[in-house]
Amino acid sequence: MTVAELEEDSGRKTVELIEQAGGTAVFVETDTSDSASVKAAVTAAVAAHGEVDLLVNNAAVFVFGKVEDVTQDDWMRVFGVNVIGYANCVREVLPSMRRSSGGAIVNIASVSSFIAQPDFIPYNASKGAVAQLTRCLAMDLAKDNIRVNAVCPGAIRTRATDRHIASLGLDPDEAYRDFGQDSMLKRMGEPEEIASGVLFLASDEASFMTGAHIVIDGGASID
Repeated sequence: MTVAELEEDSGRKTVELIEQAGGTAVFVETDTSDSASVKAAVTAAVAAHGEVDLLVNNAAVFVFGKVEDVTQDDWMRVFGVNVIGYANCVREVLPSMRRSSGGAIVNIASVSSFIAQPDFIPYNASKGAVAQLTRCLAMDLAKDNIRVNAVCPGAIRTRATDRHIASLGLDPDEAYRDFGQDSMLKRMGEPEEIASGVLFLASDEASFMTGAHIVIDGGASID
């Protein structure tokens, strides 16, 4: 496995966890919004492991606010990573997947792909684009035996969530409880629960699934 990550500490920690579980992995510092950086990462992956048969797009930046508060640079940043970055990664792995006669792509979307949230305009718009990107890629790549699906997480306890809580000046324990109240299960989700959905979509168990969006949010988005 190749871990293409902009933050070195996070990337190397992921490699460490994979190795502890008995797998093999390499870290490649990657800016997914930069097509040259993505190309270099894919080249390194092929050199280290052979052809690519699975891509998980999980890079994201979190830009929130009302439309009047968001700058042009904010829009370029959030779409550059959350949407164009995904497209860059897909484009660069396609030659390898085609040589392998197929593969699976899993995009991390969000419940923000299809629900409106207050003061979330840039992030929600970018995640809405990810949902449509997933559908269009599934249609275009089916002829190559490449499946494209998405996972849509709800409120999950991650480092990004912790940074958002800190930016709001909230007490972490209280914020975790509050963020979990929208879930029918009355808690936030854990990263491992999202990983399980990704693993399913990446596996042969999902061999007849493409263009699908699996929601993992504890029932929070049920009307």
